Amino acid sequence: MSDATTEKPVKQPGPDHPITIEANPARVLVRVGDTIVADTRAALTLREASYPPVQYVPLEDVDSSLLTATDHATYCPYKGDASYYTIAVGEGGENAVWEYREPYAPVAEIKGHVAFYANRVQLTEEPAA
Repeated sequence: MSDATTEKPVKQPGPDHPITIEANPARVLVRVGDTIVADTRAALTLREASYPPVQYVPLEDVDSSLLTATDHATYCPYKGDASYYTIAVGEGGENAVWEYREPYAPVAEIKGHVAFYANRVQLTEEPAA
């Protein structure tokens, strides 16, 4: 069998599939129940095509003691390979957090950041003072 069948397509953002990344001036809090999983004033908002915006939180602002790496992985032709974490509190935390450890150049800013599935956590944004 040829390795060609395992090659992953790489696509560039453009007019048909725009991706923008902007600093979020708000304080972003991520909770599971009463437990704060992340608290940052340095989130990045990634907007991709028609998908809802996603908050990428710097790893240093996440309580890493609550995250356990899993073997789950996905691939995005615009961003690269995603690795996943389970949140060790509450319910529904399995593979609820993802990270692009080596994101493609157009989205390189998200390196060192993680994102959370909105239906698995309570994510709130408090406007900057």
